[in-house]
Order: sequence, then structure tokens, then C-alpha cells
Amino acid sequence: MKISGNGQAKILSTSELQELFGRGFKCERDRALFAICFFSACRISEALQLRKESITASRIVFCKAITKGKLATREIIITSELRPYLEAYKSPKPLNPYYFPGYKDHIKLNQAHKILRAACERIGIFGASTHSFRRTALTRLHQQGVPLRIIQEISGHKSLATLQKYLEVTEEEKENALGLLSW
Repeated sequence: MKISGNGQAKILSTSELQELFGRGFKCERDRALFAICFFSACRISEALQLRKESITASRIVFCKAITKGKLATREIIITSELRPYLEAYKSPKPLNPYYFPGYKDHIKLNQAHKILRAACERIGIFGASTHSFRRTALTRLHQQGVPLRIIQEISGHKSLATLQKYLEVTEEEKENALGLLSW
């Protein structure tokens, strides 16, 4: 868990996610922004830099220019869980090409941090950061048995070693694994 900006981003529980999207975020823009972060397991910086043409009826395209390392473009399918958040949010400013427009170009990272901090304070969540959505999504995929290679494709990590740093292992998972051992 992050404390004063130190440590790994908190893994959010189902109830914390429901509270954030129910009572924490105050507008459709904020719900859409963080829904993209969770349902595509992307970095907040990638979501903020999305252009309107990057989001189609069925996919989100994170072009390599906005990804960390700028090495590869990746496409994420818009799931039935993500779709309502995108449909509820109508990106304003027709002349601005960004999906989440800001003053001159797109919303800045520090503004996204403030949005999340205010939402978390509103409902009493501590230790979360904008990276919590990415870590939570990747950890949940792993807990559901999705092969690491598929999770790597979704996340855009270049190595499995880097990806594995994102994945949290619970005491219950360790206990269940050890319970599989028998004579």
C-alpha cells in the first residue's frame, strides 16, 4: 500500500471499487477515466493521452507514442463492463482531439491524482493511487487463472519478471496452494 507516495499501489477490493464508482467519483468523466484504467489495465498516463479516434465501438487502441517505453501499440477490447462508462461520458470540446480534454491538450497527471484522492477521501479509502486500478486489474486476472503470457499482452509489459512485481499474492492463495499438496 502506498503511504505518502511510497510503496506499491494498493490492490482495491470489489467493495472499494463499487464505492468509488458509485459514490466516490462525482462525474461521468471521472468514472470513464478510471474505468478505462481498470478494465484495460492501462497506466493513468496512457488513459489521459487517449485521443477520441483511439476509442471505437469495440476497441481502445493505445498507440505506442503514449505507452511506457514507446515500443508497441496495444489494442484492448471494450468489454460489456466498460461500455456503459464510455457511453455515459460524452467527451466535450469538439476541436480538442483528446478523449479527456484539459485546458490546452489533455487532463494532466496531477489533476487525475487529485480527482482520485478526493474520491477516496469521500468514501474513506486509504493507500490507493492512480496505479491501483492497473495493479488491481492485473492481480485479479492472475487470481482468475489467466495465463501470465495473456496478462503480459494486456498490460504491455516487456518481461514476465516486471509483470510479476505487479501481482499480489494473498495469504489465502498461498494456503490454498499448499492445500493442493498431498501424498
